[in-house]
Amino acid sequence: MGNKLLERLDKDFMLVAEGYIFELERRGFIKAGPFVPEVVLEHPEAVRQLHREFLRSGSDVIVACTYYGHRSKLKSIGKEDRLEALNKQSLTLAREVADESGALVAGNLSNTWEYDPGNLEKSIKAVRAIFKEQVKWAAEANADFVIAETMGHVGEAMIALEEIKSAGLPAVITFSPASPNSCDGYTWAEACKILEDNGADVVGMNCGRGPRTIMPMLSEIRQKVRGHVAALPVPYRTDNHSPCFFELRLPDGKNAFPVALDPFLHTRFEMAEFAVEARNMGINYIGICCGAGPHHVRAMAEALGRNVPASRYSPEMDLHPIFGDEESQKRKYRECLYGPIRE
Repeated sequence: MGNKLLERLDKDFMLVAEGYIFELERRGFIKAGPFVPEVVLEHPEAVRQLHREFLRSGSDVIVACTYYGHRSKLKSIGKEDRLEALNKQSLTLAREVADESGALVAGNLSNTWEYDPGNLEKSIKAVRAIFKEQVKWAAEANADFVIAETMGHVGEAMIALEEIKSAGLPAVITFSPASPNSCDGYTWAEACKILEDNGADVVGMNCGRGPRTIMPMLSEIRQKVRGHVAALPVPYRTDNHSPCFFELRLPDGKNAFPVALDPFLHTRFEMAEFAVEARNMGINYIGICCGAGPHHVRAMAEALGRNVPASRYSPEMDLHPIFGDEESQKRKYRECLYGPIRE
């Protein structure tokens, strides 16, 4: 079948919209807390619609909505019996929409919360079983590649990589930099280099940090690894005081994560600036994670030089009755005061 992922990356950058779970929660289809994507089975039309919105806005990849759709998570809410149906339906929906425009389909693995350095033998067995079945379903659905994301341990990321490669699929492995180093003590650049040396097709960072606080880490990774680098921050204004969006606080001191992050949301223009900065750094797997909206994706695509289907509705403020042409403004103000002007 060939490696469509590398074929595209070797020619040009790819734009990848993620953040399905956050966006579907905002729309009222996923429960915050467990964040399990039951919406896939209960409201597939909502997933299909979001896929199409991200596709129209410029995403080159449709990611199957299986983040936190693994056995451990479903077991925790008493719905382990829905596991296979949820994964297969997610992959079907992703392929259905991707085929409308030739986008690639990515299977999706997330951290499991089961990896335990204090009990490695038992936890490795549990994690491997979780990844193995999800990768198997992705392979059966002819996914073009598999993303393993928000990894905190190099050890857990390695298990994901091994299972993806065992299935003969390309692998994108991304770490979530909630802390300065991985949970098992590696710098993030070292972690990415280890995964690359073991066969990952793309390595990098997703989630956790916004553009301002993720960029220094991406710069180190870009210098350390030879191949393709992934950069998918959250669209929130993290800073040196609160480098991870888990740490953002509201004026009353309460934690903004995960359902009160709105005051910290980046504008579309700020995310467009990030996309250009990442490309100029030599990164060509560029995207956006939790908090992403289609307007962010469209602005990023346009800043990178693309005209996408949703560009038809990009802002044209010259036509606005107040902020448009100066003469038009004067006319509108006069009409407000004196009524219609007779020529």
